[in-house]
Amino acid sequence: MAIKINVQYGHPTDPDAFEKYYAETHLPLAAQMTGVSRMELCKVVGTPDGSPSDVYRTAELWWDSPEDMQKTMGSPEGQATVADLANFATGGVNVFISTVD
Repeated sequence: MAIKINVQYGHPTDPDAFEKYYAETHLPLAAQMTGVSRMELCKVVGTPDGSPSDVYRTAELWWDSPEDMQKTMGSPEGQATVADLANFATGGVNVFISTVD
């Protein structure tokens, strides 16, 4: 059973600073995690009715099994990536785990 971690970032207080840190620090840190089978990074542009979204960016990290995810996220690299969220997610962050049907 495939499983993924979903990350939803709220609108940051300083979007330029967020983007710089995200690209230059957080993503290289996340790239050190092994076992991730797929990663999808998105910048939200709005909602279907054209109104602004509460979400600024999303990220999805996929694994082939819950055991693979636990191994990755329990590693020093996984723990460092999670701990780094507090360093730049000034608009808040919502993280949850989903199974993939």
